[in-house]
Parts: sequence; C-alpha cells; structure tokens
Amino acid sequence: MSNLRHHISHNAGLLGAIALFILMFTIYTSNHPVGLNAAVAATAANKAVLLALVAMAQTLPVLTRGLDLSVGMIFILANCLASAIVVGTLGEGLLGAVAVLAVGAAAGFLNGAIVVWGRLQPIITTLATGAIFYGIALYIRPGPGGDVQSDLADFATGQLFGVIPTALVVLLAVVVLVWLPYRSSVLGRAAYAVGSNEQAAYMSGVPVQRAKLLAYTLAGFLAALGGLMLTFNTYSGEASAPIAGSYTLNSIASVVIGGTSLFGGWGSAIGSIFGAFVLRTIEDLLFVFNLDPLWQPLFQGVVLLAAVSLGAIRVLRIRNRLELFA
Repeated sequence: MSNLRHHISHNAGLLGAIALFILMFTIYTSNHPVGLNAAVAATAANKAVLLALVAMAQTLPVLTRGLDLSVGMIFILANCLASAIVVGTLGEGLLGAVAVLAVGAAAGFLNGAIVVWGRLQPIITTLATGAIFYGIALYIRPGPGGDVQSDLADFATGQLFGVIPTALVVLLAVVVLVWLPYRSSVLGRAAYAVGSNEQAAYMSGVPVQRAKLLAYTLAGFLAALGGLMLTFNTYSGEASAPIAGSYTLNSIASVVIGGTSLFGGWGSAIGSIFGAFVLRTIEDLLFVFNLDPLWQPLFQGVVLLAAVSLGAIRVLRIRNRLELFA
C-alpha cells in the first residue's frame, strides 16, 4: 500500500495531466456535432501531436535545469526546409525527411555545444541561436509556399486501418524508440542527476557534458520532427515568428502541466505529451461550445496556474520533510 502511495505521489503530475485530458476530451467528443469518429480523432491527433513533439523536445533540456527557447524556431526551420526538399519521388522524399531531421539534430547539438563548452546560460544561448534559425527559415521560405511529397504526407496524416490516426502511431514510436531508451540509458539517468544537482553529479563522476549535449541534440531532433509533421499537414512552409513563439511558450506550459519541474531533475516526456494534449483540447472545447477564440489564453493560463500551484505544493512538502533532518 505504501509503495502504491509513493508511486502515485511520484507521478502525481503525469497522472493529473492524463486525468485532465481524459475529462476534457470526453466533454469535447460528447458535445461534438458528429461525436467521436475516425475523422474527428485524426484531426485532433494531427494538431495535438505537433505540440506534443515540441513539448517532448523542451522536456529534455529542462531535465538538465536548462530551457530551450529555440525549439519553436527549429520547428519552423524544419517546416520551411521540408517544404523545399521533401519533394519528388517517395525515395527522394524520404531522403529529404532524413535531411530535415539531421538539420534539427545539428541545430540542437549547436545549442548544447555553446551551453557546455561556451558555458553560457541556456536561455541566452537558445534565444540567440533561435534568432539565427529563424533567419535561415526566412531565407529558405521568405513567403508561404512550397510543397511536400504527397504519399508521405497522406500516410503521416491519415489513419491506419481506417481507424487509428497515424500521427498517434508516430508519436508512440518516438516514445518507444527515443524516450524510453534515452531515459534508461546512462546519459539519460545522468540528465536527471545533472538537473538535481550538477555539482554533486560532476563530483560523482557523472558525464555532465555528454548528458547536456545529448539532451539538446535530441531536443533539436524532436522539434524538427514536429516541423516535418507540420509540413505533412499543411503541404507548405511558412516562416512565421508568431507560430514559432506560440509553440515555444506552449511547449514550456505543456512541460509544467505534465509535472516536469522547471528546476530540473524531475519529470517525464510522457507527462509533457499529455500536457500538450490538454492545451490543444482547450482549443477544441472553445470550438464545440462556440466560444470566442480570444478566451483560449485565459483558459490556458488557468490550467497552467493550477499546474504550477500543484507543483509548488509538492516541492514545498519535500522541502519541509528535509527540514526535519536539518
């Protein structure tokens, strides 16, 4: 029984995000004019997975007590690049997609290299590099346009067996093939240690530099995957600063709602996924209840404030317990 209570307490943020999403999505589908069907599920999934991937990208630096303000810009850069090179035959499109993901990983590695070897603050570093990435995106696509390989796009945004949204399968594959191996790896565990106490981790022989480099590199890769999925949805690229900024800020909000501590060393990318789903479902609820979209920031702010408050209470309880042994 005590183990169960400990498990629930340890994963309170994740469980809360899951419960909130289920509640909100149930309200959404029960009030939707056609209910829940394959088309409605696919549309909701295609929108939610974009933010979920960027939120996963944000989670990795946050675990090391960093913050990546460039994830939205890498997201947009990948979108613009994909609209230019993920074209032609199926084989050429696949090669282009690989190149887009490689560029995203390289951008993330650059962030990590500056943070690790340049010893600059992550916020300042990624704010600067984000401006560079956005400038490259503008150079590639100064105006909306471009195209994408139609077979890849139709598959990525369609449904498997006519029922399961392919976007959710892609997201599940990322969790299984990227997040779970990373979390159980030496460098993944090192990222948690660095976020908890970097100095103690270093003194204990934890590979601090490699842990940070991998976290930022994977963040760039995941953000680029989100940008690639955006291109599959829109069949075009657009260097839009408001969209990039929105995804960056919402990725941070998703991380917090999912129970990951902005102080590092605590949390899960899976929680961030459900945090992203919660934010996206707010938009869907406004649609089915025919409310003004201007209300969306208000509801998002209320949900975010509640998540931050619950996280603060959890941290306060831990601190009070530690004071007993002081």
